[in-house]
Amino acid sequence: KMVEQMSIPDLGLVALAGVLASIINVLAGGGGMLVLPLLMALGIPADFANGTYRLSVLTQSAAGGAAFYRGGHLPMGAAWRILTPTVVGAAIGAYVATVTPREALKPIILVTMIAMAALIAINRRTLIPSADSALGLRERPQGYALLLAIGVYAGFIQAGVGFLLLGVLVGLLRHDLVTANAIKLVCTLAFGSIALAIFVWAGLVMWLPAVVLAVASIVGALIGVRIAVRISADALRWFVFVCVVATSLAAWFRS
Repeated sequence: KMVEQMSIPDLGLVALAGVLASIINVLAGGGGMLVLPLLMALGIPADFANGTYRLSVLTQSAAGGAAFYRGGHLPMGAAWRILTPTVVGAAIGAYVATVTPREALKPIILVTMIAMAALIAINRRTLIPSADSALGLRERPQGYALLLAIGVYAGFIQAGVGFLLLGVLVGLLRHDLVTANAIKLVCTLAFGSIALAIFVWAGLVMWLPAVVLAVASIVGALIGVRIAVRISADALRWFVFVCVVATSLAAWFRS
């Protein structure tokens, strides 16, 4: 029923948001902070908006990750070791989201997005890579707990999770921003698959806007990778900051 209420202009807005969100997600993260408030503003309940967004997470992660891999920017060995704790956490978070009452989920989503924006704005230096070579989880075992917690958050809401992953991959494990963005997409592809499966099982995906978002996100991901491998670290950090402020304001006023 809710799908029938979506007009062609509404779906056009969804497609545009999908392209922009995917570019933002490939470059850093936070694209969901554009899409989720828009879906809710178009009359989609918060729990359905949360599930509907997940298909595009998969398509943009797959398209962006493949592009990074073809360009030689994706170290698969490091990515595989990071996947396990994030996937376990995502399964937990997605299940919790499916059983959270709808009236509670909307304020949780919006408040969490604002909190994420404040966190990144205050701690921007976590996105500054070290001059040292990258470290593994054996050298930084606290990374396991952090990645598990990030997985839970990703499964529950997803929006803004890229910032958290970059904080660990760059700030703790010392990967450069391009490599960290590539590994981040592998992570979002893996735990996004788990989360989508749980939302589909719960019947919380609206397929028409989900497919529109998914197709648009592939376009955005390919554009985002082209930008990511050329943009300077300083410019990327400022881009992240501006996106956080803009998307947080959008989320606030659409609430």
